[in-house]
Amino acid sequence: MPRIMIKGGVWRNTEDEILKAAVMKYGKNQWSRIASLLHRKSAKQCKARWYEWLDPSIKKTEWSREEEEKLLHLAKLMPTQWRTIAPIIGRTAAQCLEHYEYLLDKAAQRDNEEEVGDDPRKLKPGEIDPNPETKPARPDPVDMDEDELEMLSEARARLANTQGKKAKRKAREKQLEEARRLAALQKRRELRAAGIDVQKKRKKKRGVDYNAEIPFEKKPAPGFYDTSMENYDALEPNFKRLRQQHLDGELRNEREERDRKKDKQKIKKKKESDLPSAILQTSGVAEFTKKRSKLVLPAPQISDAELEEVVKLGVASEVARQAAEESESGNSASSTLLSEYSVTNTMATGLRTPRTPAAQDRILQEAQNLMALTNIDTPLKGGLNTPLHESDFSGVTPQRQQIQTPNTVLSTPFRYPFSYLPGGGMTPRGAITPVLTPGRTPLRDKLNINSEDDLTVFFSVLSQQRESLQQLRQGLMSLPVPKNDFEIVLPENAEKELEETETETGFIEDSADIQARKQAQREAEREKELKLRHTSVQRSLPRPTEVNESVLRPASMEPLSDLQLAEELIKQEMITMLHHDCLHHPSSNAASQLQRGKTRGPASTSNNASHIAYLETHPYKPAKAILAAEMEVVKAGMGHGELSMEAYSQVWEECYGQVLYLPAQNRYTRANLASKKDRIESLEKKLEVNRGHMTAEARRAAKLEKKLKILLGGFQSRALGLLKQHNELWEQDGEEDKIYEITKTNTKTKLKLNVQKKNNN
Repeated sequence: MPRIMIKGGVWRNTEDEILKAAVMKYGKNQWSRIASLLHRKSAKQCKARWYEWLDPSIKKTEWSREEEEKLLHLAKLMPTQWRTIAPIIGRTAAQCLEHYEYLLDKAAQRDNEEEVGDDPRKLKPGEIDPNPETKPARPDPVDMDEDELEMLSEARARLANTQGKKAKRKAREKQLEEARRLAALQKRRELRAAGIDVQKKRKKKRGVDYNAEIPFEKKPAPGFYDTSMENYDALEPNFKRLRQQHLDGELRNEREERDRKKDKQKIKKKKESDLPSAILQTSGVAEFTKKRSKLVLPAPQISDAELEEVVKLGVASEVARQAAEESESGNSASSTLLSEYSVTNTMATGLRTPRTPAAQDRILQEAQNLMALTNIDTPLKGGLNTPLHESDFSGVTPQRQQIQTPNTVLSTPFRYPFSYLPGGGMTPRGAITPVLTPGRTPLRDKLNINSEDDLTVFFSVLSQQRESLQQLRQGLMSLPVPKNDFEIVLPENAEKELEETETETGFIEDSADIQARKQAQREAEREKELKLRHTSVQRSLPRPTEVNESVLRPASMEPLSDLQLAEELIKQEMITMLHHDCLHHPSSNAASQLQRGKTRGPASTSNNASHIAYLETHPYKPAKAILAAEMEVVKAGMGHGELSMEAYSQVWEECYGQVLYLPAQNRYTRANLASKKDRIESLEKKLEVNRGHMTAEARRAAKLEKKLKILLGGFQSRALGLLKQHNELWEQDGEEDKIYEITKTNTKTKLKLNVQKKNNN
C-alpha cells in the first residue's frame, strides 16, 4: 500500500526559517507559491502560521492585569467575536481565545475549590494538536531524513534565484538603452568636433521642466532690504569623511558582528566571575523565576506642601514655648497654654492601625459572571435569574477601582461625630468597610479642645450655624467706618468704546465690510501721509539727483538786507526740502542712478529732523494762503490775469535757455555769465549726452525689433505668402476678365454676321 502523506502537523524550525525567507522574497499575498517550498504544509497553513506566530508584530509577553480585564470586558460585550477583540487588545485571536479559556478554568477551579491538577486541554501522548500554528516550532534533529534535506536544498536554490525571466529581460533592456545613449553621445561629440552643432531634441513635458525653469518662483520686489539680521552659515565640509563607508553608514552585518563579539566578551567575563550562571546561560536552561508584579500604591491623602506646613507650625510652637519659658520662668498660665508636645505620651492607648478598604478581584468576578452566563439553563424552566456580580457596561474599557488610604485625622470624633460615620462607633462593623476608618480622640489634647463630652454628646447643626454667624458678626464689627466719599474718573474714550461694544454686540459684521473698512482706513492713512509731503513729491515731478548748496551766499559776506535775508532763508528751506526728498522720497531717475552707483546720496542731512518736526507741527496751509495772496498782489501790480499754457511754456523755454551746464565745474550757471570755452564744453557735453541717449534708444529699439521679429516673424512670412497668392489671383482674375471680354466680343460679332447673312439671303 503506498504511503499517503497528509499535509499539516507540528511546525519544525527548518520550515519556519523557509517560511520567513519566502515571505521576505514573495511577500504576504503569494501563499501558494510559498507553500510550494514546503512539502508538508498547505497555503492556508502557511498563512495561518505567519499571522499567528511568525509575524514580528505579534506580542508574546505575559498577559498584564489591564489586558485581562479588557479581554473579559470585551468578551462580555462581543461574545465569540475574537477577530474583532484581538486588534483592540493587541493580541492574536488564538491568544485571546486560549487565555480566555485559561481564565474560565481558573475561576471554575476556585469556585469548586479543586486542587490544581492536570490541564484537560493539555495534549496527551498520541493525540494530534488541532492548532499547531500557534505553538513553538519543534527543534531540528541532528540527522534529517532525505525528504527534509531535499526540501531544504530545493528551497535554498529557489530562494537564491533572484534572476528570473522578467529580471533578466529588464536587465537586458537597461543594457541596450545604455548602449544607445553612449552611441548617441559619441555621435554628437564627433559632429561637434567636425563643426556641426546638433541640438538635442527635447521631449515636451506636460508638467514643469525643472532643468529649464524654477517652479513656483517668486521674484523679489525691486528696492533695498535690510540684511543686518541675516546670518549665513559658511559651508565647512568634512573632507575626511567623504568615503563610501562614511556615506552609507554602518552595515547590518558589521553591527551584528560587533554585537556578537560583545556577547562573547560578556560570557567570558561571567565565566571568570560566576561560573554556574554562565553555564546555565550558555546551556539554554534558564532559572525559573517568578515575574514580580507591579507595586500599586493608593494615592496619598496628604501632600508634601501640607506636611511642610505642619512641620513649620510645630517648629513655631516650639520656639514660642521656649521663649515663654525663658522670659517667665514658673508661670503657670504659659505652661498651661503651651504644653510639651515633643515627648510622646506613652501612657495613652495607641491608635488603631488604619487599613485600606478590602478590594475585590475584578478579573475573578468577570470570569465567574461569564461562566454563569455560559452555563445558564433555558428560561422556560422558570425560577430566579442567575446571580451575577456588579458589572460595568459604560464603555469598551472597564472602570478601575481607585483605592484610597484612610485619613485618621479627619475621622476623629471631633471632626466627624458618630452619627456621620458609617460604623457609628469606635469599633467598625465587620460587614461594612467604611471609606474613613474611625479612630480615637487625638492624644495631643492638653488644652481640652476635644472634651470627653464629645464622645457621647453630638454637635447639633443649629449650634454650628449659630457659632458661624457670631464669628461673621464679630468680623463685620471690626471693619472701619465708611466715609462715603467717592470720585468717579471716566476714561477718555468711554463713549467711543461704548459705541463700539454696542455695535459689536448688536450684529456680526460681514468680512467684506471689514475688508472695505480696513482698505478705507489704509487709504485715509496714505492720503494723510501724502499730504505731509511736498507738492513736487505729490505730483511725481522730476527732481535733481544732486543738491547744489553753492546757491547760498557765504557767511563771510557783509550784512545782508531784509530782502536778501529772506531770500537766504527761502534757499535754506529749499535745500533742506531737497535733501529730505532725496533721502526719503527719491525720484525714479535718482533711484536708478543710486542703484547703478553713478551718484552718491546727499551729503548733508543735518536739517532733516527739524524740517519734519516743522511740517508735522506747523501745517503749510497758511503758507499756501500767504503765497496765493502775494500772487494776487503781484498780478494786480503788473496788470495781467491768468497765464495761458502757451505763455507759460514760452516763459519756461526762455528761462531754461538762459541756464547753462558747466561740465568742468559740475554745476549750472547763467549763459550770459559763461565764457566761450565754457559754452563750447557745455555744447560738447550736451552732444555727448544726446549721442548716448541716441545709442541707448537705438540699442533698445534693436532689442525690441529683434523681439518683434521673433514674435511676428511667422505672421510676416504668412502675410508675404498670402500677399503673393493674392497678387497671383488678381493677375489670374485680370486674365480671365480679358478672355471673357474677348469671348463676349467674338460672340457679338458672330451674331451680327449671322444676322447679316440671313438678311442677304
